[in-house]
Amino acid sequence: MFKKLIPALEWMPNYKRSDLSGDMSAGLIVAIMLIPQGMAYAMLAGLPPVIGLYASTIPLLIYALFGTSRQLAVGPVAMVSLLVLAGVSTIAEPGTDEYISLVLLLMLMIGMIQFLMGVLRLGFLVNFLSHAVISGFTSAAAIIIGLSQLKHLLGVKLDADKDVFKILFESISRVSEINPITLTIGLLSILILIGLRKFVPKIPGPLVVVVLSISTIYFLQLQQAGVKIVGEVPKGLPSLSLPVFTLDAVMALLPIALAISFIGFMESIAMAKAIAAKEKYKVVPNKELVGLGLANIGGSFFAGYPVTGGFSRSAVNYQSGAKTPLATIITAILIILTLLFFTGFFYYLPNAVLAAIIMVAVYSLIDVKEAKHLFKIKSVDGWTWVITFIATLTIGIEQGILIGVVFSLLVFIVRSAYPHVVELGYLQEEKVFRNIKRYPEAKVDPEVMIFRVDASLYFANMTFLEDKLCERVGEKPETKWIILDFSGVNSIDAVAIHSLEEIMESCRKGDIAFHFAGIKGPVMDLLKKANWDKKYGENLRHLSVEHALKAINK
Repeated sequence: MFKKLIPALEWMPNYKRSDLSGDMSAGLIVAIMLIPQGMAYAMLAGLPPVIGLYASTIPLLIYALFGTSRQLAVGPVAMVSLLVLAGVSTIAEPGTDEYISLVLLLMLMIGMIQFLMGVLRLGFLVNFLSHAVISGFTSAAAIIIGLSQLKHLLGVKLDADKDVFKILFESISRVSEINPITLTIGLLSILILIGLRKFVPKIPGPLVVVVLSISTIYFLQLQQAGVKIVGEVPKGLPSLSLPVFTLDAVMALLPIALAISFIGFMESIAMAKAIAAKEKYKVVPNKELVGLGLANIGGSFFAGYPVTGGFSRSAVNYQSGAKTPLATIITAILIILTLLFFTGFFYYLPNAVLAAIIMVAVYSLIDVKEAKHLFKIKSVDGWTWVITFIATLTIGIEQGILIGVVFSLLVFIVRSAYPHVVELGYLQEEKVFRNIKRYPEAKVDPEVMIFRVDASLYFANMTFLEDKLCERVGEKPETKWIILDFSGVNSIDAVAIHSLEEIMESCRKGDIAFHFAGIKGPVMDLLKKANWDKKYGENLRHLSVEHALKAINK
């Protein structure tokens, strides 16, 4: 009973001592990576950097107990940070007490949404976010994230923050105000991060640039030359507090809470499943929702901000030897120790270095190759990517993903309204029935028309099916029998059943009889409820097209 509720009770009693070294190593490396990233992503979200560290403690411990992935590294991520800024900055000024309070409420709402989705087994809802929409959205968001950090990289306070065109225009127009030392520190940090990632991937680049930049600022006192630094980072653990709850705030935050709940879960489950497939164990999506939900709920009471599983840190966690969630627990403990004893170390950390860490981290999210791949396979999916990308980049983060989702659903509806319907002919040598357009040599009986429907039938696509049938009957006036091959029909609704009855009644006046082949059990159950077994009798029960033809030729 308890093992089903708390997945940690499955791996903790059976923990192998041989896994400890890998978990220790991975926990240490991810902590080293997460400390500067957490601070950077908090800054991206419009929050004090220390909140990024707070979000890397309690939520990690909770997820380690309730999550089903053994290697997923949960914590602050760039995409969620940008969404937090986009959603909450429209209500309050970033960095203010009101803003922080709303972020805590947002985290609680996200946790509740994910938890309820998991408990009610609603994980399937994320399937309505197509891969093309997510890829287009993340590519545009990555550009917005990168450019939003220009103000820290240049050392210039820009008024524009989310509109990429305004950011670029303002940056160019104020080029004379750029702090050359800040820009040099930022560019060198980017070069070091890229160089280490490419040539020495085992060395944690973020830690290297953090140590080097802090040392440089401290010894040369560059903050006196206008280099912006993090400054005082509060020491100690966050105190327990309740997010301030008001109905107006909840309604205002609900759209962004839903967006983060879905996108955060998709990012998390994609990585969790990829690692689980390699390690040959199962990740349970609904339990993952519960784990992430509880992590966010718990974090909202300890001054955190929304978290999810990250791609890069999860990959590092896995490659560093993590075998169980103990690695995540070790990461959280190390960050707790940092908060207790080492926050003073970050006083001289330049904002430009945090900006560089963010820019390099999100660069890999820009996926133009995926757009080309989608256009090559099916152009409409490529256009879904492009429309989502352009809408996100030009209109806004929330509106962009909404437009992408609406467009992808419209594409789905249009596709389902025009199902794949083919006329079949018989290939004598192979003894199979095939599409006569693809196999012109297939034999066709002038008095028998065999139609295969390769889609579920519902109110929106029955007109199309009727038009196709009537069109073909008009071309074959000798037709006496129509065999509908339903082997590809998985479901049917009441309107479609009624429409089929009207089609058959209309054709009956022209002395055309209908036979059905390969009807699946669930579809047959519905047809029986409509009394078709009494109305059409044996014409429904043909197991295959061959059986239907034998019945006709008796």
